[in-house]
Amino acid sequence: MRPVTVTGASEGSAYLAVDSGGSGLRAVVGTAEGGPLARRESADPVRTGDRGIDPEDFMARLMPLVRALTAEAGPVRLTAVVIGATGLASLGDALRAELPGALARELGVRRIALAADAVTAYTGALGPRPGAVIAGGTGLIAIGTDLTGWRRADGWGHLLGDCGGGAWIGRAGLEAALRAHDGREGGSARLLASAEEVFGPVAGLPGRLYPRPDRPAVLASFAPHVAACSEGDPVAADILRVAARHMADSAAAVCPSGGAPRVTVTGGLFRLGDPLLGPVDEELAQRLPHARRVPAEGDPLHGSVRLATELSTGPLTLPGDETMLSVTTLSGE
Repeated sequence: MRPVTVTGASEGSAYLAVDSGGSGLRAVVGTAEGGPLARRESADPVRTGDRGIDPEDFMARLMPLVRALTAEAGPVRLTAVVIGATGLASLGDALRAELPGALARELGVRRIALAADAVTAYTGALGPRPGAVIAGGTGLIAIGTDLTGWRRADGWGHLLGDCGGGAWIGRAGLEAALRAHDGREGGSARLLASAEEVFGPVAGLPGRLYPRPDRPAVLASFAPHVAACSEGDPVAADILRVAARHMADSAAAVCPSGGAPRVTVTGGLFRLGDPLLGPVDEELAQRLPHARRVPAEGDPLHGSVRLATELSTGPLTLPGDETMLSVTTLSGE
């Protein structure tokens, strides 16, 4: 087997860091000494089937990126890989069983870490420090650590949870629109007008929405309209306030109780800006007065890079976990 190599570091110190999510793969090759050397991405997400995340499809989509990365960066040996993957905690059994061996065969690497996307989001946002991170996009999850173990709250999907996430906000906004359409209490004429501008007559909304396989994303697409209506519309403003309260509840469930942990938010949901961030700040200050609110330092790919940098030089600072963050060290290391 000929190991893949990249340029720019001493023999044995290069890493591959990957972020795999619903929008595809992003990958970085770099070194502990020189940082990232090359970056590539693919818009095609890894297939999920009866066995969960498909390890063969994962490798088929990853390897062209690796070849492009190494062609750009040039020759030195890869020794460590970190894969951050959406769904790893609940759909990652096959990936955990097969991917380390496949990566060793194809790349010659000996140290492989598989991390849930919540862990890479945490690591990108806070690094190896105790605290809590609220990761919000279409869904929502909170994750925290005291550096001895992980705690998570919510992240149960749009039917059973993800309270305060983009789909939750969008669904609440559309419910308020339908209440106004019906003449029920709790409705919002502004949200009704916005919903009909986006989706057409709301009487036909169930037929257009329910059959769609991308229902959560469609619901989340209305969240920015809820934020836009929130100034001057008490119903929309209250939806964002309740969303912020859900987020603070989840953060309080996972944040270490001792010391002065850090707490932050990360993810595309928070691009809604002040209409959401203002209530979030207020709710977090009330629920976690001992925690220090800080801005996120980076995104999940940045988290994978941080983990890969550590893994290429020694053990990880953050705690291992069977489903959230597992490290495989193969013979020959």
